Amino acid sequence: MNRTVADLHPGETAVIAGFSDPNLANKLMEMGFLPGNAIRFNFKAPFGDPVCISVGNYDIAVRLSEARTILVLA
Repeated sequence: MNRTVADLHPGETAVIAGFSDPNLANKLMEMGFLPGNAIRFNFKAPFGDPVCISVGNYDIAVRLSEARTILVLA
């Protein structure tokens, strides 16, 4: 089973392995989600969507549906 960003818990770190949705991959890579980059899951919004993730020196909010397409190695 592939683990995704949506499976991470607040404070957990991981390394991006790739993407499960080729249609979103380019958009996410333009935002800094590059395979091999370390990420940190910061928190979920009060109702669980969106989620805040640190990539490099940036904090980025993405929809939970987008987070489910980012495959990680944890």
